[in-house]
Amino acid sequence: MPRSWTGLKPELADQQGCLPGTHTCRWTSLPSALSAFANFDGQIQSERHILPLHWYVACRLVVEGGFDPATIIPRPPFRVERRRRGNPLLHFDPALGGCGEGTVLGGIRAKHVDVLVSLERMGPVLSVSCKGVTGAFRNLGNRLEEIIGECSNLHMTHPALVMGHLVLIRGNRSSAPDDRPCPVPSQSWRRGGGDIALLPDGAPAPPVRRFHDALRILGRRREFVDQAGQCEAAALAIVAMESDCRTRLVPGFPDHDSDLGFDAFFAALYARYDERFVARCPELHARTRRCTWASGSPGLKLFGLDYTARVEGQA
Repeated sequence: MPRSWTGLKPELADQQGCLPGTHTCRWTSLPSALSAFANFDGQIQSERHILPLHWYVACRLVVEGGFDPATIIPRPPFRVERRRRGNPLLHFDPALGGCGEGTVLGGIRAKHVDVLVSLERMGPVLSVSCKGVTGAFRNLGNRLEEIIGECSNLHMTHPALVMGHLVLIRGNRSSAPDDRPCPVPSQSWRRGGGDIALLPDGAPAPPVRRFHDALRILGRRREFVDQAGQCEAAALAIVAMESDCRTRLVPGFPDHDSDLGFDAFFAALYARYDERFVARCPELHARTRRCTWASGSPGLKLFGLDYTARVEGQA
C-alpha cells in the first residue's frame, strides 16, 4: 500500500517506510492522547500534538473494530495469527508499528488522510481525519469548510468510502481552579472569537456550540446518494485543561442526546462499513468481513484499554 508524508520528499524515508526522527505508531490509550494534545506547546504545524490521537484511532480500529492491522496506515503495532480452527489470535508487536499518512485519490486532487483502511484489490474503504483546535475559535467555521471540501473531493472518486472526522478542542477557561491564569482571551470572544471554549458556568462558548450543531448535520451521510460533502461519522470533544486533569474529557459535552461522542463515532464507522462492504456483497466476505479475535489473544491484554475488544461471543 502506498505511504506518503505531507511536505516531505519520499527519498528521505528509510527502508521501513518511516522518516528519520519521526515516531512510529504505538499502542496509545485515550488519556495519553489527550495529555499529549493538552500539554503540547510547540508549533502545531508539526502535528505532534495530534499524532497520538492518530495512533489511538488506528489501534482502536484493530482491537475494537476487527480490522487487520496490515490494512491500516499508519500500521498499528499488532500481528494477526490465523489458525485452521477458531478465531484468529491478535498479538502485540511494537516492531511492526508504522508511520505516515494514507493517500487517497480524490475527484479534484489526491488527499492525505490521518488514518486509512485500504483493502487489497478494493482500495480505500474507511478513513479518519483528526483535527486539534487549540484556540482562535473564531476560525471554527474554517474547520467546517475543510471537512466539507475533503468529503466532497474524496466521495467524488470513492462514493462508498466511509469517512470519519474527529475534532478535539482545548477546554480553555478564563481562569483555572488553582488560580493559575489560562491563555488570555481575546476581547472579541463574545462575538465569536478568542481562545475561550468554556464559559464560567462550564457551558461551551457560543462558537463551540455552533460548531457542534453544524458538525452533527455534516456527520449524517448514510447512503451513496446522500450529500457528498457529508461524512459518515463525526465526533467532537473538549479536553480538560486544568493542570491536574489533562488526561480526560470535559464531562457532559457533548450531551447524551448528541451523536458526536467517541463511542457513537466508532459505532457509526463500523455500521456504515458493514452495510457497504459486507452485507451488500456476501461473495467478498473473505476479504471484507472484520475479524473477531480469539478471547485469549495476547494482544488484548493491554494497559489502559478503555473500550471493548471485538472477541468471540461479543461481536
